[in-house]
Amino acid sequence: MSWGYDTENGPQEWFKLFPQASGHRQSPVDINTLTAKRDSDLKENCLVWKYVGSDSRSLVNTGHGWKIDVIGNDSLLSGGPLGTNQYRLEQFHCHWGCSDEQGSEHTVDGESYSGELHFVHWNTSKYSSFSEAAAFPDGLAVLALFLKAGNYHPELEKVTQLLPFVMHKGDRITLPNGCDPNNFLPSECTYWTYEGSLTTPPCSESVTWIVLKTPVEVSHEQLDAMRNLNCYDVKAECPANDIKGKLVLNYRPPLPLGNRILREPGEH
Repeated sequence: MSWGYDTENGPQEWFKLFPQASGHRQSPVDINTLTAKRDSDLKENCLVWKYVGSDSRSLVNTGHGWKIDVIGNDSLLSGGPLGTNQYRLEQFHCHWGCSDEQGSEHTVDGESYSGELHFVHWNTSKYSSFSEAAAFPDGLAVLALFLKAGNYHPELEKVTQLLPFVMHKGDRITLPNGCDPNNFLPSECTYWTYEGSLTTPPCSESVTWIVLKTPVEVSHEQLDAMRNLNCYDVKAECPANDIKGKLVLNYRPPLPLGNRILREPGEH
């Protein structure tokens, strides 16, 4: 059985096929703002991103959500908890829920957002491929951005207007105008960071998480367009379940932070 988000194959079952899912460095987590450690090194060593919107060309339905593959070497993330290492953008994707009141993977003081956008990078300073990097503790970096139901988002519309063309698992389409990550990111770069894992199988414990504090607004209609995607192949039968094969939610609930340290830029 493939993994998913239903009762029989959801997050609580992943460890049976993917042992790392029961590890001690798993993501997401609940961000307790009172316990975040202020780190002056993060404040002095600013997070730096440089993204090329035209490199984001291909939109695919993975069966677990939508994903945009990034072609090119020039979309980079460095600084902050990443130090001098350069991390290249590999892809970005989204998580959401069955209503606007839930959908984010990370929560903040127990509160959920409507969704969460993940920009997935790999360490090109030390490794030669994404798959190689994913096997090492410092191999990957994910920049996470909370989505809040509210006003229409013009850059996200470049994705949501094409979702009817990728309704089924495996469907792929070219983005005629690209999709620019810069247009999602807030001007004020405040964040939390911790060491974690991928939030989908194989749940590799190789991710430096950078969770931006400032959410961006997207419309209810844009969120609904995501919920209308199908999780099954066009040649397969529609699953006879309550959700009729729809991707109404695709988020993993928070897991214990344990003895890991949650940090944010600032003075001690």
